[in-house]
Amino acid sequence: MKISRCTNSRIQTTDFKNLKFGTVFSDHMLICRYEYGKWGEVEIRPYGPIEMNPGTQILHYGQAVFEGMKAFKNDKDEVLVFRKEENFKRLNKSAIRLSIPEIPRDVFMNGLNNLLSLDSQWCSKEEGYSLYIRPFIFASGECIKASSSEEFTFIIITSPTTKYYPGEINVVIEEHYTRAARGGVGSVKAAGNYAASFYPTKQANAKGFQQVIWTDAEHHKFIEESGTMNIWFRIGDKLITPSLSDSILGGITRDSVITLAKDNGIVVEERRILVSEIIQSYNNGNLKESFGTGTAVAVTPINSITFKEERITIPSQKDSFAIMLKKQLQGIQKGKIDDKYNWNSLVS
Repeated sequence: MKISRCTNSRIQTTDFKNLKFGTVFSDHMLICRYEYGKWGEVEIRPYGPIEMNPGTQILHYGQAVFEGMKAFKNDKDEVLVFRKEENFKRLNKSAIRLSIPEIPRDVFMNGLNNLLSLDSQWCSKEEGYSLYIRPFIFASGECIKASSSEEFTFIIITSPTTKYYPGEINVVIEEHYTRAARGGVGSVKAAGNYAASFYPTKQANAKGFQQVIWTDAEHHKFIEESGTMNIWFRIGDKLITPSLSDSILGGITRDSVITLAKDNGIVVEERRILVSEIIQSYNNGNLKESFGTGTAVAVTPINSITFKEERITIPSQKDSFAIMLKKQLQGIQKGKIDDKYNWNSLVS
């Protein structure tokens, strides 16, 4: 592994109290290239531009996948990476679906450890802070034929962060546009999934909503995700979330919350959810909470849901499942609560 350290760190000139999510980057990045049928040497070098020609295939066909991970710092000033094994598996699952060669374990794990060790000061131990980690792979061959690339580039960059959504979350149920269809790439983190969501999301933003709730492509009757989050509903004392399919991303935070909820004695149902069921539950007084889960957002309560012209305002609960589960999740991530699930990995 080749490591080139930056000569002038930007950390002293970074305003950590005014971080805009995803716009500030740490001093170093990892890069590894796939050529001639194999992955080459891993290099860690100062964060900066990468060379790309106009005929590079990612620019024409969107052959790219990515991951979202987080690291946290405990009271001992140690860096803890949350569930990196699951992110590694999901990245390679995405790669297979996009006809991209899988990343070898040693490239990912050893490279990640060395990168985080080098930039550990960018992971603040202040409450509410974390280090967002973005591994990604893209087609870097130079060819404009509509075919899979023969060359790829794997990069990991990191970004210090606080809250993803600073205020209320009001969402609208999308009835025309679709995030993903059955048989497509909705269950993996393909770059194009997100690009295609920007236009309908901007339309929702213009009407005062922070995000949309995506429904199924065929009938627009079943709830799937909310923006970039897996979505949850508390109906009575049950937690209900859409069951996974090839049009729904299997969130690692989602999986963590299922485990925590069950260990707290909460009944969790993973199944298809009709929009009409949520409206009826609200009208009957049984809809107690709704929230989204994801790496960037952790566990985020949803304040209102709008369907057609009807706005459902969800009151806060004194015994909120969302708040309880968020506290437990973040307590484990920060090393304040015993990690009996072995989710954290210590950066050496």
